[in-house]
Amino acid sequence: MNEDENCYVLALKLTPGIGDVLAKQLISYCGSASAIFKEKKGALLKIPNIGNKTVTALTSASYLSEAEKMITNCEKQKIAVVPYFHPDFPVKLKTVNDAPLLIYTKGKSSFKNSKMVGIVGTRNATQYGKQITENIAQELVAHEAVVVSGLAYGIDITAHRAALKNDIPTVAVLAGGLDKIYPSVHKKSALEMLDKDGGWISEYPPGTKPEAHNFPSRNRIIAGMSEALIVVEAAQKGGALITANIAYSYNREVFAVPGNLEHQYSAGCNALIRSQKANIFTGIRDLEYLLGWEKGDAETKKVIVDLANYSENEQKIMSILEEFKTGLHLDELSWKTQISVNEAISHLLTLEFDGLIKSLPGKRYVRV
Repeated sequence: MNEDENCYVLALKLTPGIGDVLAKQLISYCGSASAIFKEKKGALLKIPNIGNKTVTALTSASYLSEAEKMITNCEKQKIAVVPYFHPDFPVKLKTVNDAPLLIYTKGKSSFKNSKMVGIVGTRNATQYGKQITENIAQELVAHEAVVVSGLAYGIDITAHRAALKNDIPTVAVLAGGLDKIYPSVHKKSALEMLDKDGGWISEYPPGTKPEAHNFPSRNRIIAGMSEALIVVEAAQKGGALITANIAYSYNREVFAVPGNLEHQYSAGCNALIRSQKANIFTGIRDLEYLLGWEKGDAETKKVIVDLANYSENEQKIMSILEEFKTGLHLDELSWKTQISVNEAISHLLTLEFDGLIKSLPGKRYVRV
């Protein structure tokens, strides 16, 4: 992708009155961010939700100039500016409706790993919670997964450090700019992430302070990036529960570690399980079963399948499941392929009998 396009996307982000959703709509209408700034006023005014004030702002050169300065500043700090359509944008995060227009990243390409597991929990972690978190990281080694968390006190930093200890990449999602790690006491661990194929992500530009209202937005990125989210310990209210509810709304597999009924930091996890918003987590086998993971996935050679002997609709199903590596719910698969549910079920049975796909609990299907 042309790096100049990054500048136009950032300028779009800086333009008053244009949020992430409207920005994506504009890019969709015009074909690219650069085309928006080169489009005639009359054509822009024909786009839904665009008025004179917004068009005037788009034709101002000041936002492009400001964007150029910001990108130069990021380059000096080795911070990448990554729009949502860039190949380096996290795979799972692309699929959520409220994904940020662009993110700022620092580190290696582990952001694109399809096996990303979010681990979150209370800042006031108990020894039990910390030990469970360390156990999870150890068990993820066999799957070459990436641990995603928020670098906060308690369960978050325990998850990051456990990943580092077991030599698996870990990604920190921050609620402020990447030029200043928060909390600062975790900077050493954050720097170690960069040395071990992990990295940092934020939707906020350098110089942004980690204000309180940024944290719920940060939590949606943790949820959106993750194939599965594990809540280790959580009170009835707090960031971990917010992240879990967002992950649930994104149709991610949410897991909660059951805890002592009399302990306040088990109340949130137990409530998630009781309300059926989370699967009970008793060990890595729970995650392996629901995600269709098998040990040694990384070493398994990909089987080349000749689809010529299958119907057009069966080829469609295989193609869409190849695109969505973690699988799709039957209704979503039907919508994306434009095949009726009843017909899709028949094709899915054929493909499953032939060992090409696997059915998961909850009417989900994944390509083998």
